Amino acid sequence: MFSKETAAEIDKAATEFGIEGAALLAIAEIESGGQVFARIDGRKEPLIRFEGHYFDRRLSGERQAQARAAGLASPTAGEVANPRSQAARWQMIERAAAIDRRAAYESTSWGLGQVMGAHWQWLGFGDVDGLVTEARSGAAGQARLMARYIDKAGLTEALNRHDWEAVGHGYNGPGFRKNGYHIKLAEAYRRQVDGPAHGEETMKMGSRGEPVAELQEALLARGYPVDTDGIYGPGTAAAVKRFQEDRGLAADGIAGPRTQAAIKTAPPARGFWSTVRSWLDGVFRRP
Repeated sequence: MFSKETAAEIDKAATEFGIEGAALLAIAEIESGGQVFARIDGRKEPLIRFEGHYFDRRLSGERQAQARAAGLASPTAGEVANPRSQAARWQMIERAAAIDRRAAYESTSWGLGQVMGAHWQWLGFGDVDGLVTEARSGAAGQARLMARYIDKAGLTEALNRHDWEAVGHGYNGPGFRKNGYHIKLAEAYRRQVDGPAHGEETMKMGSRGEPVAELQEALLARGYPVDTDGIYGPGTAAAVKRFQEDRGLAADGIAGPRTQAAIKTAPPARGFWSTVRSWLDGVFRRP
């Protein structure tokens, strides 16, 4: 799920490129898991994935040897594993860029649609930095980049007629059936059409995406420590429950409309010690 603002930007990009909004939202959901940004040293950055075999192909001689020795390049796809956290992935790309910046950026997939930097020229950018700048410009830039790729790849017609197999083959590659990409797309599309509007969902265990990350950031700012990973797990449920108890709300650990509104309107914590005190309160309340 996305915030209302991000969903609107995706829909705007869809209109610009003649794509059905719900269909483009479905691809964005599958590719990004509903998350738009990662917090890297306090700044918002697009989600990335580094491909070590792409990097290896773009290097030669001493640079290739240096990258292989550093565990950043390999001739074998999948041999260079991506760290789980986005912060660690950004550190990885920075290390790769120190060896060859252009090759590193070309070997990375960027943003909502996970578009490879190597496609910069094909997509009409002057250089790879142009593609990366678009991806880093915000949700609107990421949405445009994804829509531009779909348009250039000739997938607009298949997407608009909901030919999920054709879209899966064109967007995810010939192995799309192995992970059920076309099935996931069809299910995501039904959620866009039949599910609640973006930004209006009740959040609970198992919820994922941008609204969850925003809820986590709001809780953290109000003195309820929680990971801001966009995943509504036990830690988030516990923080929501503590907030509900403190505000006299039904303490079920589920963030429905009333709880979400209360979190948004609650004043931020006064400082570091307020956060520590709230965390200690949570510790000592545990059975």
